[in-house]
Amino acid sequence: MPLNTTYLRKLPGNKDLPWFIATVGGLGFFTSMPGTLGSAAAFLVYAVWRVPVTVIMTVIALGTWASQAYSSREGVSDPKEVVIDEVAGTWISMYGLSQGYLLPALFLFRVLDILKPFPVNAAEKLPGGWGIMADDIVAGIMVNVLLTAIKWLYFEGGFSFFNLF
Repeated sequence: MPLNTTYLRKLPGNKDLPWFIATVGGLGFFTSMPGTLGSAAAFLVYAVWRVPVTVIMTVIALGTWASQAYSSREGVSDPKEVVIDEVAGTWISMYGLSQGYLLPALFLFRVLDILKPFPVNAAEKLPGGWGIMADDIVAGIMVNVLLTAIKWLYFEGGFSFFNLF
């Protein structure tokens, strides 16, 4: 991933709290694929430290506020450099899953975040910071439910519950 020179231009004048939170300390400026980088960073943090739900909820609340403030100031409805939404969505996709499911969760989250199927695309249409955060939250929930269902059905006797096997 090549260095995005936008980072170098924007860094000096925008070191306020909304900038820091929304771009995760400027991480969103480092590459032409900021969402993927934000998700990869979130994956690494989650793989080392199982992020508690209280931290995820705090990131969602602060991320909604910061992305609204930052996007309003920049005059862009969903700036690419805002990656706090990817952090929250990635953590939601992984929450409560065992280690072996983390990489599939990351992959599936990125697929849903990029393709934006319904209801992810509907959530993205919410106004301001809510829309910036909501599509990733919905994608994270969808991935988590899918992987939890697969785990239960195939590996925890879920099919036998339905007398299928």
